Amino acid sequence: MTVSRQLARQEAAPALLRLHRSLSRLDSVLHVMNTGAHPDDEQSGLLAWLRFGRGLRVTVACSTRGEGGQNILDGARGAALGLLRSREMEEAARVLDADVAWLGHGPDDPVHDFGFSKDGDDTFARWGEDRIVERLVRAYRAARPDIVIPTFLDVPGQHGHHRAMTRAAQTALALAADPGAFPEQKLAPWRVAKFYLPAWSGGGGTYDDELPPPETTLTETVAGRDPATGADYARIGEWSRARHASQGMGRWHEVPARSWNLHLVDGSQETAITEGLPATLEELAALAGPAAGALTEAARAVSAARRAFPDRALLLGALAAADAAIAAAQEAADPGFRAAHGHRLDRKRQELSAALFEAAGLEIDARPEPALLSPGGTADIAIRLAAPLADTPLRLAARAGLSEGLTAEPVDLVPGDTARITVSAAAEAPFPAAFRPGWAALGGNGPGALRLTGSIAGRPVRLAADLSHPLDIGPREVLEIAPEAVLLRRGHAPEPLRIGLGTPEGRVELDPPEGWSADLSPGEARITPPAGLAEGLTVLRPRLDGRPALKRSAYDHPQTGPFLHHAPAEIRVLSLDLALPEGARVAYLGGGGDTVDRWLRRMGVETVSLDRIEPQTDLSGFTTVLIGIVAFGARADLAAATPALHRFVREGGHLVTLYQRPDQGWQAEVTPPLPLEIGTPSLRWRTTDETAEVTVLQPEHPLLAGPNRIGPRDWTGWDKERGLYFAARRDPAYEALLEMSDPGEAPLDGALVSAQLGQGRHTHCALVLHHQLDRMVPGAFRLLANLVQPA
Repeated sequence: MTVSRQLARQEAAPALLRLHRSLSRLDSVLHVMNTGAHPDDEQSGLLAWLRFGRGLRVTVACSTRGEGGQNILDGARGAALGLLRSREMEEAARVLDADVAWLGHGPDDPVHDFGFSKDGDDTFARWGEDRIVERLVRAYRAARPDIVIPTFLDVPGQHGHHRAMTRAAQTALALAADPGAFPEQKLAPWRVAKFYLPAWSGGGGTYDDELPPPETTLTETVAGRDPATGADYARIGEWSRARHASQGMGRWHEVPARSWNLHLVDGSQETAITEGLPATLEELAALAGPAAGALTEAARAVSAARRAFPDRALLLGALAAADAAIAAAQEAADPGFRAAHGHRLDRKRQELSAALFEAAGLEIDARPEPALLSPGGTADIAIRLAAPLADTPLRLAARAGLSEGLTAEPVDLVPGDTARITVSAAAEAPFPAAFRPGWAALGGNGPGALRLTGSIAGRPVRLAADLSHPLDIGPREVLEIAPEAVLLRRGHAPEPLRIGLGTPEGRVELDPPEGWSADLSPGEARITPPAGLAEGLTVLRPRLDGRPALKRSAYDHPQTGPFLHHAPAEIRVLSLDLALPEGARVAYLGGGGDTVDRWLRRMGVETVSLDRIEPQTDLSGFTTVLIGIVAFGARADLAAATPALHRFVREGGHLVTLYQRPDQGWQAEVTPPLPLEIGTPSLRWRTTDETAEVTVLQPEHPLLAGPNRIGPRDWTGWDKERGLYFAARRDPAYEALLEMSDPGEAPLDGALVSAQLGQGRHTHCALVLHHQLDRMVPGAFRLLANLVQPA
């Protein structure tokens, strides 16, 4: 992590803000869970109000890691994208002081983001309805929320993942309360007190709810602004949403939302979401029998602490008294109260430990040295505990939270000094799962995170702290393969493929398929395919020191911090029939969300990637300008250079735009050379079935007839979906070249349209070509070669 980012992180969380946040947790004893299907589904503004305005504990339950979605930042796909979006969700939750309960565990888990779905039943067929319901039951029982609110409705016109999650969230309610359901979980039953549906439509630019929302039974209305920051609660929600940068989230609303309509299922009109529930320590005391007196005293002490802010000496005394009173209530509570509400008291003591830490003015910085720990190795976690801002008795010890195969001894912490925990990894230590099951706002996340015990102001404390930089557990050495993927054009004499291996001689083994040969030398493999190789993909998997080799990808974004992704090292070789356009010279203007330029170069097409284009840029040296997916939303320079792009077309160039979002930089009357509107809501203008029949409307059109004749074989083997953001209303000059539809729907003809303008041409392609290239689908390469031909 860079110094500037460390400084920015500290600047964004000053001590008084952290202290105020820790105090705002203490009075409420209620817990709300918001359920959704993807990172960024959470209703951030409402959650900011419930957490900071009403003091409720908040958990976001998310069924997938978003691994099948878009990414406007970089080329991460699949598991790597899932890790990126998981980190974004966790950092978004940090802004909301919320926990995260993950129900899906990456692309290898049945519950994953397999791409867009228009139907909840189709989603259940892939996830397994019983499986996702069981996981929600587990989440309800483990977290014990009093209130559950799905973000979306289960209505036609919604994303199938959203529909499935809302339906499963409701189904799981009764099962979570049933002692006979899922006894293998070994968790006590839990009855959610209230289940709300949103009483707002989920329609908009993406969705198109066909049914109206249910009746409003409650309008949660904001009272004032957040006292700690002075910001509107909905604005804090947008601070959180901005962490979903790979999805282009975060908006500035001149008038932030100040109310949210909800529908209480099987309920009546209400004035507050807390109505009918014991919302505070004082209200809980009324139910506590022999523990009532202690809880009442705890409530008074918490009130005294809130009034004492920011006087740290007074705060410490009041917080210590509150903790002592709750401890007394735990001792006095009868079994019935303990079974129903004991978890609230346990949580309150965790929150009081955190508040005592902040009231003392303590700050901890813990970072691993080195940041990567490999089997058989060691790493130190350097822990510096800053001197307190208040004079108080203090004793703390730290231990590292470790996964299987790791060991470490705890250390005592001395304010102002640096302590070190040495973590040792056994030679056969397994690598921990890349996708963790949860994230906690109170800290303790990830390998090596700290568990602190001791006393502050005379009260025992139990705390958790995240490392300032993650400790990654992974292989000491990885295999760097370059290139990882190779295209072989059939009909050309096979030549040995020179593959860089980046490792000394003798440590890499490779068993080529029958008919292939492999000659390994230091740092390189010369792989010779057989003559007459049929069209198709061959995957070679090398070994390093006798074990399956892994590759490592490093990512680092301001909203997530650094993280690593390890995956099997592979050499993929695609043999295909492919003709290249004569004389093509392509300028590629990408938005960071695809790697189409890399594939063009591997195909043998002369391609220049332009990171910036000026309004006066001369593009006459290119035959084709190709604009990557959603690039108009990611690059401000494209809007400024629109006249240059139009001039390029008028002067005989071929402008090709891959799919763009209608709400991110695309203006139907301005952006394309002729008016072309992208269909909205996008659910109505996409074909999600990757096997959907494709009708070629104009087989003799120049873009379909050559240099590769596009036919039925080019639509086989596609993955995830056919396309999205199809062209809708457009100038009559645009000719529709393809037609397709999802089952039971009317055919759409906006997946590939092209217009001739004098000697030039504009082609808009809304097919998910970039994804098919990454999956090495032969037809995608043939179609791309046709699309980039000169006008």
